[in-house]
Amino acid sequence: MAPLPGAGVPGAGEPVPPAAPAPSGVDLARVALRAAREQARARGAAAQEKRQARRGGGLRSGARADGRDPLALGAAINRLITERGWETPAAVGGVMGRWPQIVGENLANHCVPLRYDEAPDERVLTVQCDSTAWATELRLLAPRLVARLNEDLGQGTVRMIKVLGPGAPRRGYGLLRAPGSTGPGDTWG
Repeated sequence: MAPLPGAGVPGAGEPVPPAAPAPSGVDLARVALRAAREQARARGAAAQEKRQARRGGGLRSGARADGRDPLALGAAINRLITERGWETPAAVGGVMGRWPQIVGENLANHCVPLRYDEAPDERVLTVQCDSTAWATELRLLAPRLVARLNEDLGQGTVRMIKVLGPGAPRRGYGLLRAPGSTGPGDTWG
């Protein structure tokens, strides 16, 4: 039997796909222009790097704003606080500075914030009072004060206020003190 005409030729008997049109002069010009632009950009970047290396590593700023420009002090501090994650301690420090405006002059004259424990399970503001009467007053006002602080600082920033009474007097024994005495009675501890 004789082979059929076209048998053994790949693609014989199958429909022939239309040939892709050959790029015309305009398309070839666009491709060549794009390649030339990319090469020029690469040469320019290399030349810029050489110039910056000669000048000292590019430590100078140009006419347009970039990351090397100096910042205002407030913006630099805010950026540092954000980068380091110090938002909460900075806010609590601001509260300690504004303590008289938050609690009132009368209470601020007798109670001073000492420290803030930032641990997520703690979040305790420690306040020391100059007498046991003011410590009791602050303990009674503590829930409202916690709500006020969280309103200023963000919910959950302060969970509890730990109130300390006045510090104990020095435990020196002298001529006017009886042995075994504990201090000035009801005004401390």
